[in-house]
Amino acid sequence: MAFDAPVLRRRNGAWEFPSGALLTGALVAMVLSADEPWHVVAITAVAGVASKYLARTHSANVFNPAALALVATFYIFNTAQNWWGALPEFLPHLPLLSLGILLASGLFMTVRVNKVPMVLAFLGMYYGLFTGVAFASDPAWVAEVFRAPDLQMALFFAFFILTDPPTSPTKHVDQIICGALVGVVSVGVFEWLGAAYYLLAGVLAGNLWETARRVRIRRARIAQRP
Repeated sequence: MAFDAPVLRRRNGAWEFPSGALLTGALVAMVLSADEPWHVVAITAVAGVASKYLARTHSANVFNPAALALVATFYIFNTAQNWWGALPEFLPHLPLLSLGILLASGLFMTVRVNKVPMVLAFLGMYYGLFTGVAFASDPAWVAEVFRAPDLQMALFFAFFILTDPPTSPTKHVDQIICGALVGVVSVGVFEWLGAAYYLLAGVLAGNLWETARRVRIRRARIAQRP
């Protein structure tokens, strides 16, 4: 927020509350392990905020800031990601209550930003493909994605990262396509690379698809102008 506030002041000519930076910092903090040094978390958050200004089109930033920063700093600091914000270890003796809190808050947010089709398309494709992999190969290889903490991680991702309004589609048909694409890429990265950031890689692919769609529509509108 301290980084973003003066940038907004210079760009817009007035002081504004850096709410976007607050959200990016919160997501970064809730994905990275609490054992990471404070400066790693701070650098990752600043990298995410900076990406909004460095990678953008005419109307919006290209990538989800938190997702891009988490993937980038993974290679710089070899960061650990335990997604503690998804409450995988909260109330260990009452796991259903912990899951209920995540579902209630996540569904509330998803409905508020009108991204229900996107979330359902992602979860359907994600778990559908992993179910297919379980039948086609050794089910032990993918068993972890169906239980804690990976279950909570996928739900948190779907509710709070995938639905980022500036980088996700608004029309339901586009949401379904994008959500399914994110699911396919996420499973593919898990299967072929085994990278810890497989969900984040999926949303970055979805961001690129959405940016390409917006650019194509804008160019078509410009070409139609007399």
